[in-house]
Amino acid sequence: MTGLGALREDLSRLKDIDRVLVAAVIPLLAIGVVSIYSALAGRGEVAVSMALRQVVWSVMGVVAFMITFAAGYERMFRYGYWLYAGALLTLTALLIAGYTAKGATSWFDFGAFRFQPSEPTKLALSIILAVFLCRYPPKTLVNILGVLLLSSFATVLVLLQPDLGGVIVYAFMIFVALAVAGTPRKYLLLLAGIALLSLPVGWSMLKEYQKLRMLVFLNPSIDPLGAGYNVIQSRIAVGAGGLFGKGFLQGSQSKLHFLPEAHTDFVFSVFSEEFGFVGASIVLFLFAVLLWRMIRTAARSGDQRGKILVAAISAWIWFQIFENIAMTVGIAPVTGLALPFMSYGGSSLVSLGAALGLVQSVHVSARPQYE
Repeated sequence: MTGLGALREDLSRLKDIDRVLVAAVIPLLAIGVVSIYSALAGRGEVAVSMALRQVVWSVMGVVAFMITFAAGYERMFRYGYWLYAGALLTLTALLIAGYTAKGATSWFDFGAFRFQPSEPTKLALSIILAVFLCRYPPKTLVNILGVLLLSSFATVLVLLQPDLGGVIVYAFMIFVALAVAGTPRKYLLLLAGIALLSLPVGWSMLKEYQKLRMLVFLNPSIDPLGAGYNVIQSRIAVGAGGLFGKGFLQGSQSKLHFLPEAHTDFVFSVFSEEFGFVGASIVLFLFAVLLWRMIRTAARSGDQRGKILVAAISAWIWFQIFENIAMTVGIAPVTGLALPFMSYGGSSLVSLGAALGLVQSVHVSARPQYE
């Protein structure tokens, strides 16, 4: 079969994808574009430019979805170690030649756009966890230490940026992958205990602004014009929305520029102020449907590698949703994690698109078992 014929056959499987999952993602992308435009509406042409860029990134995310879906998750597993090695090399190069902003070296700046390597690394980490844990089941301490050592390379490189939020996402992905792979409960409890005991060490490694973020989480009023400002303004925005919101483009917090990072970290606050509790509930419902369908795919997969892959991707998306929304209402520290599918950012959208392509590949492969 020719290459074109094989590609046509691969793409023909699109008719079997999980339409419910797709139906949840598309509105989230649209809500994200609308919210980004609204967040920047008081800044003239910038609002239109950023909204259009988000549309372009969304289209590229669809292209990434098609590529990974056509390739198939099994084929991606064959190149898992190469993909992970490439991600590590990119993270290493970032520390040498990356763009530094707000104390973190997290992006390559190419002028027209910025690239954040930690985002596609999440996908590479999901793949390598699935490959390694099936080759070396985490039933013994030796194998568990092996996967921790392998995944620590990415974690340490992201910590050196420093990107504390990214490190926490990686750690949660690793823990969930270990649990799904069948790690004995005693070892999972041991890992959780070690993590708790290491908190004092982790605290000592934080920079002053990161420590202040943690303290502000407990009491935003200790620095209301500094580290606590974002949280206070975000909570005001969410609360001001009431039941039905103030209406599109009517949110005062973003229009009067009280809410910092409105199109990225606090895009949920913008949407909540304008569309209220009802609008926010719709967004939460769409995220719930998305995660339910992913968990369903993992549970139905007869391939343990596919199960671990989808579980790790689900952990990545779930944690970022929880942390971002929680920080906007003041029940979690501000970490700078983007809200999947809604916050502005090309690296995130393209990586998420590629991840969902693999999830759908697992879904299509598992579907015949239930027909």
